[in-house]
Amino acid sequence: MGDAASPPLVWITRAEPGASATAKRVEALGYRALVSPLLEIEPLATPVELSGVGALAFTSANGVRTFAAASAVRELFVYAVGDRTADEARTAGFTKVESASGDVEALAALIAERQPRGVVLHPGTSEPAGDLVSALEEAGLRAKRLVLYRSVDAEPTAALTAWERLAAVLIHSPRAARALERLMAARPAPHLHALTISPAAAEPLKHLDFQSVATAPLPNEAALLNLLVQNTPI
Repeated sequence: MGDAASPPLVWITRAEPGASATAKRVEALGYRALVSPLLEIEPLATPVELSGVGALAFTSANGVRTFAAASAVRELFVYAVGDRTADEARTAGFTKVESASGDVEALAALIAERQPRGVVLHPGTSEPAGDLVSALEEAGLRAKRLVLYRSVDAEPTAALTAWERLAAVLIHSPRAARALERLMAARPAPHLHALTISPAAAEPLKHLDFQSVATAPLPNEAALLNLLVQNTPI
């Protein structure tokens, strides 16, 4: 539990470099942030073949970063699941970028509405949170996945050291939620508010011993941070 004389301590579990960016936003709200990732991003040496590809679809900033590191191509149109992913694409040098400002379902709907020519390539993780390719194929589009990285469990040493002082934990993905579920098997946290970015990220945590498990109304970090303010007041 947090120190009564200081702001609540919020555990940032997402992988770097996103964790440090989230920590700055949490601190700007007046909280203390503890970066102690449950996951690490491990790039894979996957060949990038773009023959016939008409557009790229990204469901995470990590997908953008790993694609940008693996390919110099920047002229393809980019469809992004949310605004932060779209911003990451622009930072990487893409100029034709459109955000769905939502989840995988919203991204699929946007791409289906735009009807891009050629194959829609979805670069990303080995364990995506949703099945974008199937949704696009059901809409009559050609689509395929390109696995460029995987998320592997990391030891959250700093969080374990500060366990009793933590007030809230932010969960940005179902994969991180499953990692936390495994950790919690031997370490209950009845003092901790678990705040998740989506129902899928909340599901593995519902049976665990938290003070509360809550889900952001929209699957983006702005909504998740609003949830933090509502559930863990300063």
